[in-house]
Amino acid sequence: MYNTNVEMRVALVSEIEKIMEKDERIVFVDADLGKAGGTLKLREKFPERALDVGVAEQNMASVAAGLSSYGFIPFISSFTSFATRRIADQIAISISYAGSNVKIIGLDPGISAELNGGTHMSFEDVGIIRNIPGTVIFEPVDVIQLVKALPQIVDYKGMIYIRLFRKTTPQVFNDNYKFNLFKADVLKEGNDVSIFATGITVSESIKAVEILNKRGIDTELINVHTIKPIDKETIVSSIKKTKAVVTCENHSIIGGLRSAVAEVMTEEYLCAPFKYIGVHDCFGEVGKFDYLLKKYRLSADDIVEKTLEAISAK
Repeated sequence: MYNTNVEMRVALVSEIEKIMEKDERIVFVDADLGKAGGTLKLREKFPERALDVGVAEQNMASVAAGLSSYGFIPFISSFTSFATRRIADQIAISISYAGSNVKIIGLDPGISAELNGGTHMSFEDVGIIRNIPGTVIFEPVDVIQLVKALPQIVDYKGMIYIRLFRKTTPQVFNDNYKFNLFKADVLKEGNDVSIFATGITVSESIKAVEILNKRGIDTELINVHTIKPIDKETIVSSIKKTKAVVTCENHSIIGGLRSAVAEVMTEEYLCAPFKYIGVHDCFGEVGKFDYLLKKYRLSADDIVEKTLEAISAK
């Protein structure tokens, strides 16, 4: 089994290193975050294909677009706030509009920015990328899913945004897990309510499901690891069965998973009680992870509360 105790950034760099050894098209570009992102070892091993452009994220995106036009497959990396809102124009024009084959890694999404505070705490990054045509948004829940996803990400021709928690995450999957970039994971089947979660809220949702099960509530839990394009088939099938919905995300309730699921429901004429866990139209603040989890009401207890509200409204 892959060592699930390693940090996500360590697993990422380890796998990218293996891929770079086999495929000379892979290039890694970051913006003065070699230590924070763990990519210094790539620069040492591949000095001609692992580059640092300095504190110049817009230039980083443009360099990646240029590399793509010459047949390379560039990965670029920075904190989510700088990998999305700061380079939104370059993503839209130089990368997506131009059809560039660039993979963007956004580190420390949402509250995982912790002590870096509000300036680095992006609650809007998914909403930004969702609104740019031709983009894919993926958020792994643990190192096993990340490792299994990377080959498919490399093979996919087009822009993919990877929303990556940098540190250690609770294990959700084992080595037998079969990954499909465009198919959500049904972690538990149920009949009373559908919980759609993504990123760090998946492990909190697993805790919530255990609490709900003790109360006799049969919960269906689905990990929506790819928010765009969203797996409509799995979402529709689940809602038709349970007729109650809860979405959970480490992101603003505007423009992210909640919005994507609501769009699917309106398109498919689905009517069901709909509750949601997420950040309510505000900026972030400095704090430790557990404090922020409670501050923004993203914890298992909050998920239980919203789930009970959704069921009672049926």
